[in-house]
Amino acid sequence: MHHTSLIALLVGAFVLAFALGAIAHRLRLSPLVGYLLAGVVVGPFTPGFVGDQTLAPQLAEIGVILLMFGVGLHFSLRDLLEVKAIAVPGALLRIAFTTVLGWGFGQVLGWSHGAGIVFGLSLSVASTVVLLRTLEDWRLIESEKGRIAIGWVIVEDVAMVLALVLLPAFADVLRGAEGGESPSVVYVLTSTFLKVGAFLAFMLLIGRRVIPWILERVAGTGSRELFTLCVLAIALGVAFGSAEMFGVSFALGAFFAGMLLNESEFSHKAANETLPLRDAFAVLFFVSVGMLFDPWIITERPLQVLATVLVIVVGKSVAVWAIVRAMGKPNTTALTITASLAQIGEFSFILAGLGLQLELLPEEGQDLILAGALISIVINPVLFGWMLRRERRASEERVQVAPPQVSPPIPEDLSGHVILIGFGRVGSELGRLLQAQKVPLVVIDGEDDLVEHARAAGLPSIRGNAANERVLAEARPQSANTVMLAIPNVLEAGEIIAHLRGINPGLTIVARAHSDNEVKHLLEHGADGAVMAERELAHSLAEMVMATPAFRGDRHLPPASA
Repeated sequence: MHHTSLIALLVGAFVLAFALGAIAHRLRLSPLVGYLLAGVVVGPFTPGFVGDQTLAPQLAEIGVILLMFGVGLHFSLRDLLEVKAIAVPGALLRIAFTTVLGWGFGQVLGWSHGAGIVFGLSLSVASTVVLLRTLEDWRLIESEKGRIAIGWVIVEDVAMVLALVLLPAFADVLRGAEGGESPSVVYVLTSTFLKVGAFLAFMLLIGRRVIPWILERVAGTGSRELFTLCVLAIALGVAFGSAEMFGVSFALGAFFAGMLLNESEFSHKAANETLPLRDAFAVLFFVSVGMLFDPWIITERPLQVLATVLVIVVGKSVAVWAIVRAMGKPNTTALTITASLAQIGEFSFILAGLGLQLELLPEEGQDLILAGALISIVINPVLFGWMLRRERRASEERVQVAPPQVSPPIPEDLSGHVILIGFGRVGSELGRLLQAQKVPLVVIDGEDDLVEHARAAGLPSIRGNAANERVLAEARPQSANTVMLAIPNVLEAGEIIAHLRGINPGLTIVARAHSDNEVKHLLEHGADGAVMAERELAHSLAEMVMATPAFRGDRHLPPASA
């Protein structure tokens, strides 16, 4: 075997990840499957090219930092506090339940109590990278379900930080050594809570002011390169400094840095500048996971691998579903959160490695954790997609049984109105502007919390999927004037447009797009226009330029209103 340099590792990882990811996509599988298989190919357990196993995890760690920083840019402190009532108890209960399952599994295999506990802890924490990728693919990060899932996994990450710090202190006790709890355990507990508390206080009291201030000053220079470097320096610097000074994980430090930067007016620009790097290093994360996996374990210990996967995919899922339902959330929310968390990842590998180092976990346990991680990561996108499609079918069946609820009621004589489909960040702002102009408006959205926001604003709102013809009929498209589609899913939007054209060919239909290909798709399905944010911004800026004295000639701007 020949361990390669950093450049060879990057070339091999990216080329294989691209090739196998493209094949997976062609086969209608998640590209993640291809990335993981690329890691297996360059790993030490398969012949041929072998990547450096010390470099790959470090590159993957950079990907986790940048990804968590990006999540923080879209996840405000208010969002985190809104879901704390379900995320905190839910995450802690699931960790406890899964740890018990892992301990029981270890007892069956004849392991020590400590080995079972470490094994259970490793299976209890979901992969932040996989969760975010799944939510991004389905555009659910800004939904209530997405916020709960992200808040949940952040709490799990904090709990795992504590576990990593406390595990060495309890190692003798977990191994069954004499002496019981030594004074060092109390010291470690106290110092850990003091460090985490100091980190939170530092970020909220100092970082909250300093980070946006720095970014604002750098943005004022007008240099794109300096701005990009500043964003990367903040993300990586805060992550590294948090780990060194306060003992928290890189991921947690980066998340808080992004969350505090979210309060800056340049947060969206920062997110866009780091997106390519986040995607590239996230791919390296999955490749590094594949490199750790010994595929022969599936043939050597198939029943144990199957049992491990069942604990991750079934055991944890049952716990999550029961907890979310017990806290009063609807079944659709419970199922989505359940599916998104039915996998394990980065913290599982770190815990397993520490357990092995402390002689708590046998090598067999680490192999099973890696096998369970890879298989659950492969299964998760398929499970999540199936769950969402099942949810959509169930929603359509409910609509067939009972008509959608409309509140406030739509006036009987309503005509010439605007139907607004989607009341998220874009739709809610559009609704506010139209409402201010006294435009009659009817809202359709499938998210409970967004429907409640629309109703609180006094807008007649229908809860349901507009792709369902019965839901769409409740908004009276036959007498409407215009339909505005503010949903981000272009395929679903195209389906809705086709239904609308069949009901009322004279409707004016305008939809939201993110690229030229999406614009083309929407127009081909019957939209009168498609708005792409970047293009509209360019037009607005051009109009401002042409309105300046140097270019407007004899034309004059209208007088400002009083």
